[in-house]
Amino acid sequence: MDSTAELRMWSPRERSDHTAFVEGDLLYVWGGYHSVAGEEVFLPSDEICLYDMSSGIWETQAMTGDVPPSLSQTCGCCLNGVMYIFGGCNDNGHTNQLYWVNLLDGMFAWRKVTDTKGTPPSPRDRHSCWVYRDRIIYFGGYGCKQLREVNDSQSFITDEASWATIGTALFRFWGWNNEVHVYDPKTATWNEPQTNGVPPTPRAAHCSATLGSRGYVCGGVEATAMDMHFLDLESWTWTKVVPTSTVPMGRSWHTLTAVSDSALFLFGGLSATGKPLSDAWVFDVQTKEWTELEHSHRDQPRLWHSACLGNDSDVIVFGGSRDYTLLMDTISALQSPSQSHCSDVLVFQTQPYPLIRLCEDCIVRNSRILQEQLLWLPAKFQEIIQKRTSCFRPAAKPQERSIPLL
Repeated sequence: MDSTAELRMWSPRERSDHTAFVEGDLLYVWGGYHSVAGEEVFLPSDEICLYDMSSGIWETQAMTGDVPPSLSQTCGCCLNGVMYIFGGCNDNGHTNQLYWVNLLDGMFAWRKVTDTKGTPPSPRDRHSCWVYRDRIIYFGGYGCKQLREVNDSQSFITDEASWATIGTALFRFWGWNNEVHVYDPKTATWNEPQTNGVPPTPRAAHCSATLGSRGYVCGGVEATAMDMHFLDLESWTWTKVVPTSTVPMGRSWHTLTAVSDSALFLFGGLSATGKPLSDAWVFDVQTKEWTELEHSHRDQPRLWHSACLGNDSDVIVFGGSRDYTLLMDTISALQSPSQSHCSDVLVFQTQPYPLIRLCEDCIVRNSRILQEQLLWLPAKFQEIIQKRTSCFRPAAKPQERSIPLL
């Protein structure tokens, strides 16, 4: 199905490797980096961009408090209107610090999490997480461990390429893991549950999604092709999914979004041969069948983008990179002297629209010739139509309200 979006309003600065969430009709976008004069520059971590999905209007809000340092490949999630940022790396190395900010109180004041109970995960990046029953469950990633921490070859694969870079100094080892760590914000407690079944191989740059009481994960660096697994978040039991259809090609830096009680939407990423991808697939968890989705964004490949569930099961994709000119640095972030970042919004329709949505779309597209008839509508419906109409009208690009780059 083709996107119905015809967004013509201005966008924030192009970026990749950012964090994005949907709360109500707003898409929140934080962090990432973009290109300035051929160099990759972190975007400010003391600002957040808000996108009104009904009107297509962007705005930028300043953030205060314990502002996190600029980070690459961190893991973000939203729980009860609160955004949590964990891990990541920058020029100072990897971190396992956790920050949170309330997105709904209008203050946008960061808080650094301290005085937690239990043992937090080791510093890492390119990991993922699931949100379930007011807890955050982190999986996988790439990072460093001390020799005494590397006690299970099945949960940690050493990156031999890093030995040539740092050797065995300080007896630290870099590599991928498949660990599961749980953080409970109510009690500020970390724990590492004992899982059952056969876990996925250690990996990073994979994608994950929560569907019911299951946490799904697929693909990624060091993954076996396009394998999919899920973790039962009640019994902590791993199950490998055996598909009954053609499987998408293996990839990393892609996204996976739950779009219904039984369907997951996969988009983009980077193939094993280094090709940016623009294909979209829907996976039915009941029939275990992959179905490739026809869409109008075939000429817009993406990796390192964000994807969120919007209204009527639409998937809202923002930003990311359209090509692959990255140089791999296994210790820090991926760097690039000439990377093409994006700032556009792609909308994917994954389900048939309800009648009210179809009526709204028709009126909005024909608002000019229906100006007189619009006055016949109830006031509340008129307001909805007027707000949505701005998405379909050409508009002059206003000056962007933002904080100068770091």
